[in-house]
Formats: sequence, structure tokens, C-alpha cells
Amino acid sequence: MNAQGAGYPDLMQPDILLDLHESKTFPPGRRSRFQNKVTVRNDPSMFVALREQMKEADPEGYAEAQRLREERAELSGPYAFLHLTASEIAGLFRYPVIRRRVVQQTGKGKIPRQHVVMVIGNQNGLVGIGEGKAHEAQLAMRAALAAAVRNMDYIERFEDRTLWTEMETKFASTRVILRPRPVGFGLRCNPNVYQVLKAAGIKDASAKVWGSRNPLQVVRAVVRMLMPGHAPIGLGNGIGGGGRRLDKGSGMRAKEDLERERGRKLVPLRL
Repeated sequence: MNAQGAGYPDLMQPDILLDLHESKTFPPGRRSRFQNKVTVRNDPSMFVALREQMKEADPEGYAEAQRLREERAELSGPYAFLHLTASEIAGLFRYPVIRRRVVQQTGKGKIPRQHVVMVIGNQNGLVGIGEGKAHEAQLAMRAALAAAVRNMDYIERFEDRTLWTEMETKFASTRVILRPRPVGFGLRCNPNVYQVLKAAGIKDASAKVWGSRNPLQVVRAVVRMLMPGHAPIGLGNGIGGGGRRLDKGSGMRAKEDLERERGRKLVPLRL
């Protein structure tokens, strides 16, 4: 099998990023009795040449990449480094859980800032939570949205509408129980839990919150429960000891875990 068939690059073919350069050789002269060679790289830019090569090889793919590049260039600040485009970010469901003014006491006085905690999701399995601080509320909202987009993860849903099984967790002094419900039941739960479930695309579920009902703790506990494998059972801290006290509980179990535990196959009855 040749190198191309095995998936390896052909080293006999020139590569623009590595081989594009200009060189000039100076013969021995009056000041030096040795021959000198000077190599100039990236002038003109190798990336411009590579872009031209891609444009000739795949015009349609180049046009699509150029469109995404221009759309990403419209983003500014923390949005410019996200993995989503402007249109995808605009289509996300977002809910600011907390918007408050905080003050940092320093030796030079008090420094006021705005603190925002935001929950976002595509209402189809993706959900995330982020925090942002800035001197202005608008900048804090942008920072919280960027952090939430980076923290988004996919959760598994039964029939794309509810939870697979009942779950319980304890985060600090907040204890939360989530239960799956039948079709048409809706979301009957704490207002902050409601926003998280709505962002994740869960339509039928109930929840109960005991202890502290601090919005930040409630939202963190629910998101931690929904995220897959946040506290694997029996693994502890990974070095032979018990896990941290705040990490007690188990994350959302997948369909295969429930089938293995019950010894039966789970089949959706409504298609």
C-alpha cells in the first residue's frame, strides 16, 4: 500500500506551509571566502497562498468557509473566540438567573461591579451555565453568555421530552430532587429549575427543592445533575480516597445504564 492509500502525506509533493520560500545564494567575495545562502520565508504570506490553493481545489467549500469567517468576524469581545457563529448564538434560549451589584473592598476603597449568572440552551439537549463580572451590566451579560456557551454540554432525554429516571443531589445546603413525568404534565418546579429544564428541552418533569433556595446554588445543583458523569459512582477522588463532600450523588444515567441495572430494554411507546 502506498503512502497516500494509508492516509499519510506524500513527502515528495511540495507543501505550501513548509516549502514556500525564496532563497538567494551569495558566492565567496572579497570580505568572505565562504558561500552564503539566505532564505526568506512567509513573504509573500504562506497563508494567502494556501487560501488560493484551497479556492482552486474546492470552490464551494472555500465559499462556505469564507462566509463563516466573515460571520465570525462580526463578533467582538469574548464572542470572537467561541465555537458558534453569530446566528447560532442569537438562536439560543437565555435566561439571566442573577443580576446584581457587587462591591470589592480594597485598600484603596470600594470597587463596584455588576455580576450576572446566565443559563442558556438550544432547547434540544444542550444546556450550560456561565458567570460574568464587569463594571457595566451589558459587558457582564456578554461575559456570562460567553462563559455559558463554553460550558454547554449535551444531556440525554427520554423521548426527547423528560428525564430517564428520578435523580437527587445535594449541593452545599441545597437538596434537589428531579422526577420524570408523563406526556402533557409540563414543568412544575422551582422557578430557577424551570428555566434550566426549559433551556435543556425537557418538557415534562417535576422538582422539589429543600434547604437553601439561593438561585445560584439551585441552578448549579440542577445543571450538575443533568450533565453526564459529573460524579461517577465509586470512583471517589481518583487517587484511592473518597470524593469531595460537595460532589456526592450521581449524574444523569444514560439509557444503557438503566437497561443494565433493570435487566430490561427501554423502548419508547410513543413514536
